[in-house]
Amino acid sequence: MSQQQKAKWLDQLPEAFQVYRDGRKIDEVESIVPDLNGMSRGKAMPFNKFSPETPLFLPVSIFYQTVTGEDVDMDIDNQWAEGDMVLKPDMSTAMAVPWAKTATLQVINDLFDYQGNPIPYAPRNVLKRVIETYRAQGWQPVVAPELEFYLIKPNVDPNEPILPPVGRTGRRGSSRQSYSMAAVDDYGPVIDTIYDYAEDSGLKIDTVIHEDGAGQLEINLSHGDPLLLADQVFYFKRIIREAALEHGMFATFMAKPMRDEPGSAMHIHQSVLDINTGKNIFSDANGEATDLFRWFIGGTQKYLLDVMPFFAPHVNSYKRFESDTNSSAPTNMAWGYDNRATGLRVPNSGSADRRLENRVVGIDCNPYLALAASLVCGYLGMKNQVPPGEPCAGELDEDEASLPTTLDQALAIFDEADEVKDVLGRDFCELYAEIKRQELREFHREITPWERQHLLLSV
Repeated sequence: MSQQQKAKWLDQLPEAFQVYRDGRKIDEVESIVPDLNGMSRGKAMPFNKFSPETPLFLPVSIFYQTVTGEDVDMDIDNQWAEGDMVLKPDMSTAMAVPWAKTATLQVINDLFDYQGNPIPYAPRNVLKRVIETYRAQGWQPVVAPELEFYLIKPNVDPNEPILPPVGRTGRRGSSRQSYSMAAVDDYGPVIDTIYDYAEDSGLKIDTVIHEDGAGQLEINLSHGDPLLLADQVFYFKRIIREAALEHGMFATFMAKPMRDEPGSAMHIHQSVLDINTGKNIFSDANGEATDLFRWFIGGTQKYLLDVMPFFAPHVNSYKRFESDTNSSAPTNMAWGYDNRATGLRVPNSGSADRRLENRVVGIDCNPYLALAASLVCGYLGMKNQVPPGEPCAGELDEDEASLPTTLDQALAIFDEADEVKDVLGRDFCELYAEIKRQELREFHREITPWERQHLLLSV
């Protein structure tokens, strides 16, 4: 690539990166993709080796591994020939790597085969498929995620329990500090670094609050296009981890990192616009709820169990739903108006902002897959005209609307989820389920500290 061509694409990079760069020479480019767990994979290279027009390659086998890195044999032709995927950078996602010592650029890539077909296993492609399904109906989905996570004392021994961090007061964090400004201030240096990194990256934060758990924070993002917001969640997780490390802490996105502390969620607010008018299809001309809104709720209720492996993808995920462990997570798929006891909540809003909040999703999800799965439920509800149940007021009793209590149960339900698989892509769903089954087999082979504590000398 000529210097003139390079200067052209450099000048077209987002304004936030230009401000961060401040005339400095770019040292390195990180060309990355989200894997099945929502973590970044890819290649780093000197700046002069990178070009948006020059293809890079990664083996498709990065999608054949469990969260532990173990390879999984599946019924895939020539699986271990490990053919390459073609990486195509989406330059609209280009942004700074603020924690790098020198000016560094990162960019998310889309994945294709050599014929130009999207790789069906790539989470970003799965979400794009769902968005296009909406667009075929003249609809534009809009989402706003809320990210809960814990700051914790560095945990370098997996056999040791996770502990809250020590804040600026020198005292360890304590529970039940929901919305406490003093608790937010206690972790002010970390939050300030998150703000700084976000500004350098061109990312916007709507609000920051302290949640119920000791050292548990929540960052809310502004509403927008699902792909844009999934990219932001992907980047924010990386930013938050690095900001915590900068201050001698870990940030964890486990759904339930501490037994006696609440779990962490990724609540998703969802609405749908008419592409031609830009108006919310959940409200009519008089500002009343439409049938499409009711069917969106009904579909979410009907198909939510089918997609639980995307909302709660790990064995630890289901500990978040245990009602006797200081959990505030909903354990049902009921819906209600401004009712946080329900899995599905309709927040107070004006008619233009009418939306449904999915409160079931855990923060340990892959954001691309969780958003895709949640939107599929609502889409199928609207297409199949699924009526919702009656709205629930107040607290709920345990009933048949309960969520699965284990990943094993969730996968068994997912096996029969034909309508969902048709929209998400059957090849992807089969691969994802097999990866999760292998992770379960690995987990069930483990001997836990609880077993050593209570069974070693007591049986």
